[in-house]
Amino acid sequence: MPDSSLLATARVILKGYEDYIAEFNRLTLEIPANFVRRDWKRLQENHRQRLRLYKNQLQSIIPVCEEHLGENLASEPTWIALKSEYLNLISGKGDRELAATFFNSVFRKTFPAPTIDDALMFVEAPFDEIPEKMDERLYNNYPATGSLKDIFRKILDDFDFGVPYFQKEKDIDHLVQGVQEVILSRYSATADTTTQVLKDIFYRNKAAYLIGRTFIGKKWMPFIIPFVHNAKGVFADTLIFDPNIMSSIFSYTRSYFMVHTSTPAQTVLFLNSVIQHKRPYEIYNAIGFNKHGKTAFYRDFTRHLRESHDDFVIARGIKGMVMTVFTLPSYNIVFKLIKDHFDPPKSMTRQQVKEKYKMVGLHDRVGRMADTHEFENFSLPLNRISAELMSELNNTVSSLLEIQGKNLVIRHLYIERRLTPLNLYLEKCSLEAARSAVDDYARAILQMAQANFFPGDMMTKNFGVTRQNRVIFYDYDEIDFLTNMNFRVKPKPETYDQIYASEPWYEIHENDVFPEDFKRFMIGRADVKAYFIQSNPELFDPVYWREIQSKIINGELIHAFPYPESMRFRPDEKI
Repeated sequence: MPDSSLLATARVILKGYEDYIAEFNRLTLEIPANFVRRDWKRLQENHRQRLRLYKNQLQSIIPVCEEHLGENLASEPTWIALKSEYLNLISGKGDRELAATFFNSVFRKTFPAPTIDDALMFVEAPFDEIPEKMDERLYNNYPATGSLKDIFRKILDDFDFGVPYFQKEKDIDHLVQGVQEVILSRYSATADTTTQVLKDIFYRNKAAYLIGRTFIGKKWMPFIIPFVHNAKGVFADTLIFDPNIMSSIFSYTRSYFMVHTSTPAQTVLFLNSVIQHKRPYEIYNAIGFNKHGKTAFYRDFTRHLRESHDDFVIARGIKGMVMTVFTLPSYNIVFKLIKDHFDPPKSMTRQQVKEKYKMVGLHDRVGRMADTHEFENFSLPLNRISAELMSELNNTVSSLLEIQGKNLVIRHLYIERRLTPLNLYLEKCSLEAARSAVDDYARAILQMAQANFFPGDMMTKNFGVTRQNRVIFYDYDEIDFLTNMNFRVKPKPETYDQIYASEPWYEIHENDVFPEDFKRFMIGRADVKAYFIQSNPELFDPVYWREIQSKIINGELIHAFPYPESMRFRPDEKI
């Protein structure tokens, strides 16, 4: 294939990426105006549109690439040369890592064979994944030359949201008090004390977040300031120093932030200094670049494979009727495969299960549903797969398997964070811990409901417990929109035949739900069950469920705070 044709094809792929990122940025840049107008419905729609962009752009560009490549579509030398031309085009770009991932997507959709080869695509990063030095243009710098009040006043002036602050001076007083209680009670400011705040504002749901760090006590102290906007104006909602809460704000259980950044790797570098135990791929996911997050995950995973020796095994917990789940004990991820056949009463298809997972990915997960990445033709070394797991895979998902040399290729799977199944957690934890867990289990279900999700199967085996003892839902095959459900009071039997009927004597439709029945199966641990029922009566009340439905139908976006509401400066102020 002539060099001129290769360059033209490389430019087509780059143009496809640039069109994608331009639209991505356009939608992102609309968010501040949504926040100013308190147009939460449009903000959510922007978020969903942004999630669909990547796939839509690929669908439009693949036919063009196929036409350009013609009979060279399956030619490895052509792709080797094309990769080289493309690398030259993107080497000076501030978002070159995203552009390289886009090339990978085009290759995977265009090349006829399911090949993963670094000669043909960017399996390994072609340049430093995360820069060593931070660009000072990324943040505003606030030296400790004036009073704390002056510093915070300057920060609030610099980050003008375009609408009046509700009570600016009170905000400043709250922020100063927070610093005095948490930081200045342990450290004293010195000549080298300074505060850096990222210039980019992070938006999600009804909140906007400033993210910064202060150098004091010979180390960086990170912080996050959430702002909200109600009918009275914009105000700082709290000041967060707790690393666990900051980690939760960037959790895999939450929707991606809407934040505009021209140099994503620089933003990830700064965020990694704030939330230190997060891997780069997790932060790329959190700031909306989930496709590159998937690439960065794969590199992290394959690097771990090379450095580890344990075998893949069946995941702990009760085996599901829809998914086969396995894990690598030394890596905090599970792999989920949709079974070839489902045992009764499951009657859905594989495609219907995929649609459920897609539905969750496009909506707000409110910190209660695990994020997933979908992979095709995922290769694993055969000698690392335990005999028990191999037997399970052959028995349940054989249609998804293909052996290629020394590797097992899985045609389709999901990856998800590994959690301790709630049913197993409850078997071994103390009574106090169990009570805390079941209360959080109830909160998880109701917060999902406020985001218009009904779990369907609410058995504790379908929920997991994080390292911070937070309860998360992870089994989506029966999930549905809450507004599709019909919450009913269970009819009371009146006759002898009704009392002793072996089957329900009343009519039940497909989406009918009887909340009082939840009491029978939600908690199995005997010393916790009565406490759970007594402490969470709203779960069993159909009127309560219908009230949530009504709010959603009327267009109300119920904000899920990613931090304890007890931390709020104005706990009674609604947003």
